[in-house]
Amino acid sequence: QVQLVESGGNLVQAGGSLRLSCAASGRTFSNYAMGWFRQAPGKERDFVAAINWSGTSTYYADSVKGRFTISRDNAKNTVYLQMNSLKPEDTAVYYCAAKPARLGTVSVYNTAGSEYGYWGQGTQVTVSS
Repeated sequence: QVQLVESGGNLVQAGGSLRLSCAASGRTFSNYAMGWFRQAPGKERDFVAAINWSGTSTYYADSVKGRFTISRDNAKNTVYLQMNSLKPEDTAVYYCAAKPARLGTVSVYNTAGSEYGYWGQGTQVTVSS
């Protein structure tokens, strides 16, 4: 199995930027597609972004498209989420997740949390208005 640890969450003003990191350990990192999800207080967990094993395919929720960028560095066993133009509605606990599959592409079919077998503990992002 793979262990995931997120970092980089913080309090930031609207319009600002943050970069989240998710460090993986355990199994071969490049055998996993990776995703970012978020959960705001009182709401369900939502998909944010996904990336395939090689980093050549990405997919985003409409709410973050054009503002967030997912990337990965397989040499460092790390996946990133660069978040720009942050809005108060982006406030949530952000989780990274791993899906044990070397997918050629990621798409809307890879947005369900149930597809991802491994999860980190989450990192808090708070955006003030």
